[in-house]
Amino acid sequence: MAMLWVDGAEIKTPSSFEWGLNDVSDSQAGRTQDSIMHKNRIAQKRKIALGWNFPTPEEASTILKAFNPEYIVVKYWDSMDGQYESRTFYVGDRSNPMKYWWVGNQRFEKLSFDIIER
Repeated sequence: MAMLWVDGAEIKTPSSFEWGLNDVSDSQAGRTQDSIMHKNRIAQKRKIALGWNFPTPEEASTILKAFNPEYIVVKYWDSMDGQYESRTFYVGDRSNPMKYWWVGNQRFEKLSFDIIER
């Protein structure tokens, strides 16, 4: 079974998948004069760090194109919910170093980026 889908299309299984949960606080959140923190959480959003080791140029292109739209629906295993979830994400900065590029072995060192729940 696949691990990850983007807009309904199966994506090559990543080499690294790091699930995270971020709190979104109200604009009035902060410490008061008595030093008590008032977090005022108004939402929680998922952040997933994805990485693929040594992708071919074709694999890198396919992955980058799948994650290129402004917003994407990603189906993935959610650690907190304990099941597959589909949520809308946007994509952070992408990185694809060409460290291992030579004749006969055209592969990138890594392709990595974060997806953040909208």
